Amino acid sequence: MADHFKLRLVDSTMLAPSVRHMAFERVDGQPLAFVPGQFLQIHFHYADGTATKRSYSVGTVGDGSSPVQRIEIAVSYVEGGAATQLLCELPHGGVIDASGPYGRFCLQAGDTNGRYLLLATGTGVTPYRAMLPQIQALLQKGGREVVLLYGARNETELLYGEEFEAFAQANPGFTFHGCLSRQPRAVPRPSDRQGHVQNVLAELAPSAERDIAYLCGNPNMVDAAFAALKDFGLAVAQIRREKYISSR
Repeated sequence: MADHFKLRLVDSTMLAPSVRHMAFERVDGQPLAFVPGQFLQIHFHYADGTATKRSYSVGTVGDGSSPVQRIEIAVSYVEGGAATQLLCELPHGGVIDASGPYGRFCLQAGDTNGRYLLLATGTGVTPYRAMLPQIQALLQKGGREVVLLYGARNETELLYGEEFEAFAQANPGFTFHGCLSRQPRAVPRPSDRQGHVQNVLAELAPSAERDIAYLCGNPNMVDAAFAALKDFGLAVAQIRREKYISSR
């Protein structure tokens, strides 16, 4: 059951030139119970008084199952966007209205696949950050692999990239590829790939017998990757999608 509550901004930092990482706590002091992969809705009003809302995946890295005290999201700057004005200008201590959690873009306990293919662009990588403790537990049981393909235009836009790199080094079975579509790193890394996520996908040889895929981010990437995965033989039930659409 989704809950309605107020959030107070307690910390923030710029992840990229146009993306702000924001950490909130509930004003009522209660923790947030959520499943990694779920999202919150932020409620506010346009200048004319019309009510509206925006959705943001919870990016908090907890233990994968317990409620969390700190609620973290990543907010992209949208030129002229009402949510951008609200969130990117929100001062520390500022309060906003929220509800949730919502969504089923989560790892499923009944999955028996040998590999997860996680694809993301932009802030679409946020739910995978929250899933890291669950992924670690899966890998420790053995018999599973997880590959994250994360698309950005350049290295400054690889949100949480160093965290994913460190996780890959510490957890055999997890592979992270930063897919840079416009400009390679000044000092390229062996795990880097050039091009869009959906084009790098073929390198992984997706297999209906082995894989379940998660797609999150830009709708064009999600649609292109969905079509490519079907061409590789994956059934619709093996492809889980969440599109991030910029709204004003």
